[in-house]
Amino acid sequence: MSFDDAKKCGLKELLMFVLAIIFGTACSITSKVMMEQYSIGVDGTKEKFDKALFQTFGMFIGMLFALPIHWIVTWFRIDFPGYHHSLQPTEPSAYNGYDSQNGDTSFTESDSLLHGDKKKNTYASNGLSIPLRTYFLLAVPSIFDLLATTLCMCGLRFVSVSIYQLLRGSGIVFVALMKQNILCSRLHKFQWCGVFYNAVSVTLVGTTALLASPSKQDNASNQQGEAFTGVLFILAGSFVQSLQFVFEERVMSSTSEVVVPPLLLIGMEGVWGTFICMAFLYPLAYYLQGSDHGSYENPFNTLIMIQNSSSIQLTFFLYFIAIFGYNVFAVLVTFMLNSIWHAILDNFRPITVWVVDLIIYYGFTQGNLGESWTRWSFLQAAGMIVLLFGTAIYNAPNDGCIKLTGQWWALGADFSNEYQEIEFEREREEMLRKMKRRERNRNLATLHESIGPGKIDFTSLRTSFHTLSLRGKFGSSKM
Repeated sequence: MSFDDAKKCGLKELLMFVLAIIFGTACSITSKVMMEQYSIGVDGTKEKFDKALFQTFGMFIGMLFALPIHWIVTWFRIDFPGYHHSLQPTEPSAYNGYDSQNGDTSFTESDSLLHGDKKKNTYASNGLSIPLRTYFLLAVPSIFDLLATTLCMCGLRFVSVSIYQLLRGSGIVFVALMKQNILCSRLHKFQWCGVFYNAVSVTLVGTTALLASPSKQDNASNQQGEAFTGVLFILAGSFVQSLQFVFEERVMSSTSEVVVPPLLLIGMEGVWGTFICMAFLYPLAYYLQGSDHGSYENPFNTLIMIQNSSSIQLTFFLYFIAIFGYNVFAVLVTFMLNSIWHAILDNFRPITVWVVDLIIYYGFTQGNLGESWTRWSFLQAAGMIVLLFGTAIYNAPNDGCIKLTGQWWALGADFSNEYQEIEFEREREEMLRKMKRRERNRNLATLHESIGPGKIDFTSLRTSFHTLSLRGKFGSSKM
């Protein structure tokens, strides 16, 4: 079992992270706004658009649209994270399978020669193929995503959107446990401290949800019970979501038997999720007894309510765009960093969600939508501060982090040795990367001299330099 690599967040990774926060915030806000709107239903009466299953279905429809983008990226060979299209002399990564931009592995023809058939089923743009069983395997994260989203949407009915997002911060606890026990990637001690503070923040926020009940005494007990139910639903959803994060990191990892490109992963999750919703969940929700005109959720009533409300149509369109963008950039965060960073992403979103929610409440809707400041909001703010503090500790020794080196607020904890170990390992890896790059350049120059200038077309080259060297043709005047 090896230690977690504590990947460094560069400019490209930071951009993906920020875009994921923006789209994630928009997704949460539009989701809550849509659930608070009213429209004319199937019986001609006005009712609330409280459709958790429909939002889950809309999420998968949004994810499905990643498939056309995947095909476009593949067909036109567009430069995109996780895609390595062809062997080019100006791209050293094409000759030894290493992507110098993001530190990930691109398996080309040379790898199949070195490792036998273990890596032969990788990305099709490299002239190889993804086996059919992999497309069925990608139903697993769809099931996780479906169950997690449904649980969280059910919990969102009983708590505010900011509390919902902060409770989702518990995902980092579950992901950390699974990353160590399933992916066999041990966390450093300072990272476990960060996880601990995240757990403390979840406790504070859960207490806020229980205390922030209406002042009417006859409804207080009922509202507190609903809030507690919402907390349990969201925590259960966070646990299932952590299973999805770890699974996604695994199938996109270079150590996986078949490396799945990010857009294909998102698109196939959308395909399977849409199929499961239409074939199983919606029929089940229709025939189960409930308060939605005799059903748990009536899809015909949902369609009529959408037709009768232009505001719901607009909100759903914005939700559709937001959920698509969030899933794309969130999976890219997992690919370029790891599943822990995906969980950290969910921990950062509450800040913008809460601010936007307050602005909507006080600045635009005069209290009709959004969230107001209550007497217990200070406890929620304290939970956010602890959440950020724990995340900054976990993110060490990167820029903007908090290092525990024996300060009074570190409670005597000193992890200087671990920080130095990580920084030393990064320096060593950077040195090895530069050495490999120089060696590739020398080998390419030698190959060019052995063949002669103007006698090789790299754009139509079918075998890599490394393949030629393994076949004993390197250094020969004949090919």
